[in-house]
Amino acid sequence: MRALPICLLAVMLSGCTMLSRSPVEPIKSTATPPKVEPAKPKPAKPAPVRIYTNAEDLVGKPFRDLGEVSGESCQVSNQDSPPNIPTARKRLQINASKMKANAVLLHSCDVTSGTPGCYRQAVCVGSALNVSAK
Repeated sequence: MRALPICLLAVMLSGCTMLSRSPVEPIKSTATPPKVEPAKPKPAKPAPVRIYTNAEDLVGKPFRDLGEVSGESCQVSNQDSPPNIPTARKRLQINASKMKANAVLLHSCDVTSGTPGCYRQAVCVGSALNVSAK
């Protein structure tokens, strides 16, 4: 018997909420639509940096030495993934492209330990070059 008044109250409240709803009319705006700006051109990707592992490959090709460049891969703690020489080489290429180089003469890639901030570290060192086409 006590549940009957509670059920009636719930039905009455739900009926009242249904009556108070009115259809919503869309608001007409007099504002001008936003201007569509032309898409900005994406910056061109830098040309890939070629890695030379042997200096004899550069014989007969005109090039300019832009300086020494390096790339690294760091293993911060013992639980992290080990340092990766291919990652260090890729970062070497990225750093060389920032110097406007199109080639790198790779001197060495080594895995070392005891570097501050790294448990182990892979480091690749080379010379950034700008090789001219004949």
